[in-house]
Parts: sequence; structure tokens; C-alpha cells
Amino acid sequence: MFEKLLEDIRKYDRIVIHRHKNPDGDALGSQIGLKNLILDNFPGKDVRTVGDAAGRYAFMEQSEMDTVPDEFYDEALAIVLDTSGAELISDDRYRTAEKSFRVDHHLFLEKICDDEVQDSSFESCCGMIAYFARESGLKLSELSATSLYTGMVTDSGRFRYDSTTAKTFELASFLMSAGIDTNRLFGNLYAEDFEAVKRRALFVMKIKFTEHNCAYIYNTAREVEELGMSTFAVSRGMVGVMGDIKGVDIWVNFTEAEEGIFCEIRSSKYNINPIAVKYGGGGHEKASGATVKDKETAMLMLKDLDAMLA
Repeated sequence: MFEKLLEDIRKYDRIVIHRHKNPDGDALGSQIGLKNLILDNFPGKDVRTVGDAAGRYAFMEQSEMDTVPDEFYDEALAIVLDTSGAELISDDRYRTAEKSFRVDHHLFLEKICDDEVQDSSFESCCGMIAYFARESGLKLSELSATSLYTGMVTDSGRFRYDSTTAKTFELASFLMSAGIDTNRLFGNLYAEDFEAVKRRALFVMKIKFTEHNCAYIYNTAREVEELGMSTFAVSRGMVGVMGDIKGVDIWVNFTEAEEGIFCEIRSSKYNINPIAVKYGGGGHEKASGATVKDKETAMLMLKDLDAMLA
């Protein structure tokens, strides 16, 4: 499965690792985890990570990205992680590398790189990198293991989502053997101060329902600004407040931004990915997203989601 990737890593002395914009735990975890996996097993390689700021995941060790001049891509291998579409990649200079390789666990949307390993049976891209490490017999440091475990935990919803399989726990066990401090990790991931709890309550009070019980929140740009939160923290960060409401099988969080309206769609039962794709997005069967141009289009998406429940 990963023979070609291992061959390319051995071949190239310069490697740049990319991931998607607005990184989550899986994007950063796979990026940092793979970087250190390569450095630990192939001394002498020059491996760098690129992309936008880590945001709420800045607590992760090595989450600050490297400086990479354009000429570094000459005779380099670019590895793109956890990204279903080309427009989502943070830093498009991967196109200028001598060779590009993508590893991704989303439903296939388009070919991006010269070579690709795409497998949606994995709960996370971090799970794929952990599998690569195990099957290739690579030694695993605590830093690599912790980074990869972070992505497995966050993308599986703490091992609650349907994407969690026996393979997930096998790979989690493999990572745990490297000595991960789970208490520290979960504290960084989920502990909140009281102000954050109060902010989340504000979003709970905004929840509305369609005719067939699709839950949704609509956040205006002004509301986001007044809260002093990043657009990403509102869109991706608050979609989960609707996730445990009895009788709600589909929920969506709309957030106005400069680029358009971010639409984060989730479901506990239905495959909502085709709706995301219809509106220019993508993702997984039960967790997808898209960016639409205006509120009118967002409401058309909501209507389509409601129709799935009719």
C-alpha cells in the first residue's frame, strides 16, 4: 500500500510536507508525525512543514511551520496530507516540486499529486501514517506517536464516530506503546476555561430546526467579530454543540467569512457528502463541509439537507 511512498522518501533528500488550510488535529498531527518519522528513520534528510497557523492546536509540539524558500522545492518531494481538493491545500508550491505524493482518508474528489494513496476506510490521515510506520517497520518516537494519536482522537470524535474500527484501536495501541501522555494530551485538547463554556452556551441558544428536524446555526460576520473568535473556531469549533440532541440526525453550522459562508455539515445516520459535493465541498459520509457564496445558497443547502429527512 505504501511501498511507493517509502521508496520516494528514501530517494529524496529534500522533503516538504503540506496539509489543508485551517488545520485540525489530523492535518497537523499527520504532518508533524510524518516529519519526525522520516527524521528518526532516515538521518540526513531535510524535512520541512508548511502551511497556515496552527490556531487552537498551537499547543502541539512543532506546530509552528518551517520557512521554505521557493528554490528548496527544486529536486524535492512534496507530500500532501489529509486534503481532498487542490484548492484546500495550504501553500500551493507543492506543484513546483520534482515529485508530489498525496496521502488522504477522505472520499475521493480529484487527483492532485503524481502518486496517491487514498483510503476512506481509515478514520484519519494520522491512522494512515501510523499504519505506514507499523507496516514499514519504522521506529516510532514519543513525539511522532503523540502527534499521530492526536489526529486519530480528534478525527474519530474520541473514538465515537462510525469511522472507528478494530483497525483504529490496533493502530492506537501501536502508538500508545511509544509512551504517550494521554492525560496531558486530553487536557490540551478538551479542557476549557469558564469563558469558553459561556461562549459555547451562546451558540446552543442559537440552534434552530427545519421542518424535518435538521438542526442549524447561522452565524453572521458581525457576531463572529463581536465574540472575538476566529471564523474557524466558530464554524468547525461549534458545529459539535448540535451533535448530541435526541432526534437530530443531521446538523449544519453556517458561518459568514470573507471567502463566503463556511458550511460544516454533520450526521449521525445519513451520507451527507453528496450535498457537500453539490455545493463545491467534500469530506466524509457523515462529516463534510463546503464554502458557498451567499446566504441564499446556504439556505438552498439547508433545504436539500432537510429533504433528506423527509
